Amino acid sequence: MPYVITSLCIDCKDTACADVCPVECIYEVNDGVSGYANQLYINPDECIDCTNCEPACPWKAVFEEDQVPAVFAEDTEKNRAITDAIDDFHVAKVVKDHSPTADQIAANFAKWNYKA
Repeated sequence: MPYVITSLCIDCKDTACADVCPVECIYEVNDGVSGYANQLYINPDECIDCTNCEPACPWKAVFEEDQVPAVFAEDTEKNRAITDAIDDFHVAKVVKDHSPTADQIAANFAKWNYKA
């Protein structure tokens, strides 16, 4: 069962998950393309369920598909939708300069009314 990057990633886009993905199935939107949230996405057709991405995400934005919290239910379809629009995306470029604090993570959870 593939993994899903939820809205907790919006505007955070920490690429720690992409750094540990052995099949490069984590994508970001191409520059100049609109209509997608500013976050990373997992292509479910390429995900091999290795589990590496979930613990690597410092924003706690990654879940196994059947474990996605109800508040993020729409995110499963958002990730699936990239398979039909793959030309609008590219494999996420790994950038290692992100380290959210506990306060930033808590504020992000609060923004989405999510309790881990």
